[in-house]
Amino acid sequence: MKKKYTGGKIFTALTYIFLYAPIVVLIVFSFNSTKSRSVWSGFTFEWYRQLFTDDLVMSSLQTTLLVSVLASLTAALIGTFAAIGFYNMKKKWRSPLLLINNIPVVNADIITGVSLSLLFVSAGLIMGFELGFGTLLIAHITFDIPYVILSVMPKLYQLDRNLFEAAQDLGCTWFQTIYRVIIPEIMPGIINGLLIAFTMSVDDFVISYFTAGSSVQTLSMTIYAMTRRRISPEINAISTLLFATVLILLLIVNLREERQHKAEKIKEDLLEGTV
Repeated sequence: MKKKYTGGKIFTALTYIFLYAPIVVLIVFSFNSTKSRSVWSGFTFEWYRQLFTDDLVMSSLQTTLLVSVLASLTAALIGTFAAIGFYNMKKKWRSPLLLINNIPVVNADIITGVSLSLLFVSAGLIMGFELGFGTLLIAHITFDIPYVILSVMPKLYQLDRNLFEAAQDLGCTWFQTIYRVIIPEIMPGIINGLLIAFTMSVDDFVISYFTAGSSVQTLSMTIYAMTRRRISPEINAISTLLFATVLILLLIVNLREERQHKAEKIKEDLLEGTV
């Protein structure tokens, strides 16, 4: 039994090495003083300096941040009210709709990207527009909304079903009830959904590639174009920054969820102690 346990730990360690060793090498050589990808020649920030003076990279970064912020905020708004709507539905309607909501999450990105591209091209022929920033933003909002709904729904399930009626009995309108009572209670889920949506937008390549057209480039698309021309140490630097950004956002989300679980556990223990 002990041998099996040791073997499992070794296999887990080898799996992590296989997954993250290339990323560690990329990060290390982003500080290499020469363009060599195999020989360490000294420490430098030169490639990061060149990166931040590259107009194409800075333009792509600006586009990525703008799309990610707008998409995550819009998805948080739409997803929150959609989750509230799902919560108040009967189970026979809520279950199939939530199943449909989960499709973009488990679906392959390339299928979502191609489908949205065909939709935008067909609509563009009728309405007279082309792929660009608008279609890119709509695509990001589309695949961000399910993540917000999945983050908000558990918070809604934790609410007391009598809370809404109690607020109205005390004189609140339906809007005041949602704004002053429901939203503050589910705010942790909204913030988690917002952060996850922002992370997904920053990290996305496939869907952006099919829906951005030729006039707009996100950061991931710029990295892909750079790798097709030549392998430059700037690619290591920009990939390191992108990896660090996504990692920090994921850590924030996980730490928030852990604190929420601890706070809920303490609250439950206090309630049990008063009963």
